[in-house]
Amino acid sequence: MSSSGGNMVECDAIILGAGPAGTTCGAILAEHGRRVIIIDRSTFPRYRIGESIIPYAWFPLQRLGLVEKIDRAPCSVQKHSVQFVGLDGRQTTPFYFRRHIDHDCARTWQVVRSAFDQILLDNAIEKGVEVRLGLAARRLIRQGEAVVGVIAGDNEGRETGFRAAMTLDATGRDSFAAQQLGWRINDPKLRKIALWTYYKGAKRDPGIDEGATTVAYLPGKGWFWYIPLPDDIVSVGIVCEKDYLYRDRDLDPRAMFEREVQIQPWIREHLDGAAQQGEYRMTGDYSYRSKHCAADGLLLVGDAFGFLDPVFSSGVFLALYSGVMAGDAVHEALRLGDVSAARFEEYGEKFRKGIEAMRRLVYAFYDTNFSFGAFLRAHPHFRRDLTDCLIGNVEMNFDPLFAAARDFAAIPEPLPHGGPLVPSETGAPRR
Repeated sequence: MSSSGGNMVECDAIILGAGPAGTTCGAILAEHGRRVIIIDRSTFPRYRIGESIIPYAWFPLQRLGLVEKIDRAPCSVQKHSVQFVGLDGRQTTPFYFRRHIDHDCARTWQVVRSAFDQILLDNAIEKGVEVRLGLAARRLIRQGEAVVGVIAGDNEGRETGFRAAMTLDATGRDSFAAQQLGWRINDPKLRKIALWTYYKGAKRDPGIDEGATTVAYLPGKGWFWYIPLPDDIVSVGIVCEKDYLYRDRDLDPRAMFEREVQIQPWIREHLDGAAQQGEYRMTGDYSYRSKHCAADGLLLVGDAFGFLDPVFSSGVFLALYSGVMAGDAVHEALRLGDVSAARFEEYGEKFRKGIEAMRRLVYAFYDTNFSFGAFLRAHPHFRRDLTDCLIGNVEMNFDPLFAAARDFAAIPEPLPHGGPLVPSETGAPRR
């Protein structure tokens, strides 16, 4: 079809963003027989960070029929554990997933995101989703208070309108709808900065630990990630407070990174003799949550709703998890002919509960008084609950775990916002 400004394309659901959340949701809706269009400003393959997949991502991937394909894909390395390294370079006993859960999900992956995301996109297309790349969402189409579609534009300024019963924002950290509607709220404490790059020929631990995710501490609860990827490449990054990273104001990103490598003995030893590859990348203000997850005709999915500090690699899992939930919830709303925000109360509550489980764990990690070892020595019976949280079993009740953890760390209360935008009895918006 032409991409002139007067053009209006009709569909059941228009999805903004072709990342894991959008393609998962689109595939689920297509399986339900819905006409779905995904638009994305990028062309594929494209670079993305977020390379470590936690075990419970297996379940949405299995729902999509992709577990075996990812197992065979050259873009993945098998991951059996996560391990922590102290400031002195000493490594803890790894959290081996198989010791905790006797299930196929105990063997997960480190992935090259460009190829992983392509697999998800191809799967959505195979299931009947129409994908239009090189189109960026410009503005929501409103009918009264309801969202009834979106205007998108290409790089040459041509616009196309998409009119749909449901608009799903899966634009990731761009947070298209939340930014347009003034809904995005940064987390009050988790305001970190990340700096990362890649190495070829870096050391890998032997045997089953070859694909392990390593979290290596820096002063002030900063940390390195160390993620083995295919083709002898390792992803290495730093997450820390901005003031810590920029304490030497005259250093460029490469010099800052190399300074921190010298501070952490385990990282220094593993990178000895390796060749740095490509550019040094940086991003900041990691954690936020949208004021609302839905309005009439609009639903936020994955990082477009909220993003959490990456220390426990929850981002891709939460995108996949919410994508499946959103696909089923939107199909049911379309079946009933009711796409009001109120239809998505359960979706919002379940998604927020999952994020909050991981958020409380992240707050504990960054508390200078907290140590996993000390906590488990005092409460060994919570080892299973703690591991369940780490691997993404977010539908469990973790209240007893974090009630005990309050003796060791400042555990936050759940954020009050994030529910759908529905009227209260007084007519004002209710969170």
